[in-house]
Amino acid sequence: MLAKTNSFTLYGLEGIPIEVETDINYGIAAFEMVGLADTAVKESKERIFSAIRNSGRKFPDTRITVNLAPASIRKEGAAFDLPIAMSVLKASDQLVGVDLSEYVLLGELALNGALRPLVGVLPILISAKSRGFRKFIIPFANANEASFIGDIEVFPARSLKEVIDHCSGYAPIPPVSVRSFSAARESACVHDLSYVKGQTVAKRALEIAVSGGHNLLLVGPPGAGKTMLAKCIPSIMPDMTFAEALEVTKIHSVAGNLGKDGIITTRPFRTPHHSATMVAMCGGGTHGVKPGEISLAHNGVLFLDEMPEYSRATLESLRQPLEDGVITVNRAIGSITYPASFTLCASMNPCPCGNYGSGERRCTCTPAMRQKYRARISGPLLDRIDIQVEVDAVRYDDLISRTPAESSASVRSRVEKAREIQRNRFASADIYTNSQMTEREIRTFCPLSEECEEILRESFMRLHLSARARSRIIKVARTIADLDFAENISPVHIVEAISYRTYESE
Repeated sequence: MLAKTNSFTLYGLEGIPIEVETDINYGIAAFEMVGLADTAVKESKERIFSAIRNSGRKFPDTRITVNLAPASIRKEGAAFDLPIAMSVLKASDQLVGVDLSEYVLLGELALNGALRPLVGVLPILISAKSRGFRKFIIPFANANEASFIGDIEVFPARSLKEVIDHCSGYAPIPPVSVRSFSAARESACVHDLSYVKGQTVAKRALEIAVSGGHNLLLVGPPGAGKTMLAKCIPSIMPDMTFAEALEVTKIHSVAGNLGKDGIITTRPFRTPHHSATMVAMCGGGTHGVKPGEISLAHNGVLFLDEMPEYSRATLESLRQPLEDGVITVNRAIGSITYPASFTLCASMNPCPCGNYGSGERRCTCTPAMRQKYRARISGPLLDRIDIQVEVDAVRYDDLISRTPAESSASVRSRVEKAREIQRNRFASADIYTNSQMTEREIRTFCPLSEECEEILRESFMRLHLSARARSRIIKVARTIADLDFAENISPVHIVEAISYRTYESE
């Protein structure tokens, strides 16, 4: 007898429908699986055999052929255990009168029949919903992950026996209740700008960078507060919208990083170590093409502390996502594109010893050493960093000062107002911040007066700027104007934006 069930597999963040066909015929007992299945899928035979027997059912002692269609798509993971087990029971006449065609089945089986949690359930549910599927049976541990999607019925099961009883109508499983999304704010108690003494220019740069989604480089001696400033960025970032949270959660679901809540409620702040490999940064791996740090920072911040210490290849891998907002990971098993729209924040010392330019400590580096150190960051990559700020060492009087510094909450209120201006400005476009503007949007939303053009022209020649640098200066100036609630960019906005590009021309 032939039986069919529906399931899905993941290709990047896209769910691909898979039809599980099981045929049972008389003959020598055998279990054959076809359809380009990987080792984990082929090993499901032993798990299914024990799970069915321990659930009070009989495993057919005949010839069983399982086909995972379409055969041209590679199937990975153990999510097919449940649909295969149910199709085997259906084909062996142990589920008489049960219609499995309306369900999408997902789940890994333990030997005792329990359902183990899966990774990537959220993107599968979203993809399946867009294809017209409305009923799903998933492991109970993934219920929270599915509770933020409306207009579908999700039945969380703890075991194969529960699935059998539900489909047979003996003990229906209550569907998951849909929850409303509420963004969680970063705690101001740990990393707050009020705890950063001095550094007025750097704080201003942080505010501009977050307001417009611009990339930021902090250059200064050890102990100046570069890392502390970077860790304060989440405290001044606006709350994620539900759409942004879903995008981030899909990526972290595929990576297996979701917690008990089932959704990411705060903007990611990723800080990979400088020894991170290309695969760790870009994505890949031996078991599927998993997202890397660049994708995991989507809609958040990627912080590279001591940027020159990262390998050259790792740093150069940032060039495409910084320009396009996506990263394409090419591996032997396939090519997958992940979203990667993040704010890059990097820090570095001015030289290997860290004391170049200091008025209190003597630099022991030669000019050749300093040049070699700075050359670790290529010109094309530095050109993509909109704001480059030199952070001076903090004076002792500033450290012991009792004068309260401005809090993150105060800065955040200005950031949110600037973001609101940008949302209204780009309401008809598929962008959200000034940093995402293309040349078309720059011409439309960033008209420059003759005086502004003259300032830009002089700086372009004197600082030897590129065409990309000119565009990024205009974008930063547009953000500064938004913070001033100015309708048009004025010369003072252009001058401040140019002042953040002087490091690369030194």
